[in-house]
Amino acid sequence: MEPFRQLPFESLPERPRVPHGFFELPEERLRVRSEGFGAIELSVRRAGSGPPLVLVHGLMTSSYSFRYVIEPLARDYTVIVFDLPGAGRSDAPRAPYTPDALADLIGDTLRALGVEGARVIGNSMGGYLAMRLALRRPGAMSRLVNLHSPGAPTPRMWALEAALSLPGSAAIVDRLVRRDPLRWAFRNVHYWDESLKSLEEAREYGAPLATPAGREAFARYLGDTLRASEMRRFARQLAALERFPVPLQLVYARRDPMVPPEVGAALARLVPGAELVWLDEGSHFAHVDAPDVFLAAARPFLAAA
Repeated sequence: MEPFRQLPFESLPERPRVPHGFFELPEERLRVRSEGFGAIELSVRRAGSGPPLVLVHGLMTSSYSFRYVIEPLARDYTVIVFDLPGAGRSDAPRAPYTPDALADLIGDTLRALGVEGARVIGNSMGGYLAMRLALRRPGAMSRLVNLHSPGAPTPRMWALEAALSLPGSAAIVDRLVRRDPLRWAFRNVHYWDESLKSLEEAREYGAPLATPAGREAFARYLGDTLRASEMRRFARQLAALERFPVPLQLVYARRDPMVPPEVGAALARLVPGAELVWLDEGSHFAHVDAPDVFLAAARPFLAAA
């Protein structure tokens, strides 16, 4: 396989070539109340026993994205995964999806689960939101692994903010996505080895985008959550810290078409004491295309006292 070379959508197998047990985990419906979103229901799954470990997914995905690391982590932890609002099988409320409102929602979810102070792994946007939660509520988690998140504004993020500020941009996003939600999900999630994709995955990620509420939530993630001006404010907050509120590990792949690896280096410069780990295998979704490599990096950090 050539890296990041997408196969034709029509050639996708029904099931992924690497099996997993994600759907064998019972789904729970958790009612969470937060200031920004009101009372909503989130889809939650659990596995294993031991101290709690919460996994937070990123944009365009869901808790399904952790399918290859849940089982190995569950040997040592009670692993809890949930779908963010508007993603996977959770509610898609009509509200501003600001990064602070979402960070608080994650904190309120930890409280509703009874696991405040848990270890947390966040991928991509999930890592960015978890970092913001740590700033807002230092007691919400005990350790944080941030796998390839945005957080330092880049030219691409500034261009996205400018484009989405134009009149009618939300309607354009809606029209582009609703044309074929499954193909949209397929085209916008990138793996080093694209043969890991399947129709099963396209359906999981595309299902919310097949509804008006899901598409509106997706547009709000793009326009509200990932604003470059908010990331600039976040970077300034980090620069003013003497130390980050919790132990932080930054895990970045050297190859990634979605978030430039330089963002990891920028965050490491801003956060005194953060541990920066570079992965030579895998990509933005290393927990999918290089799970053993990612776990080898994250496990010692998670286990540290």
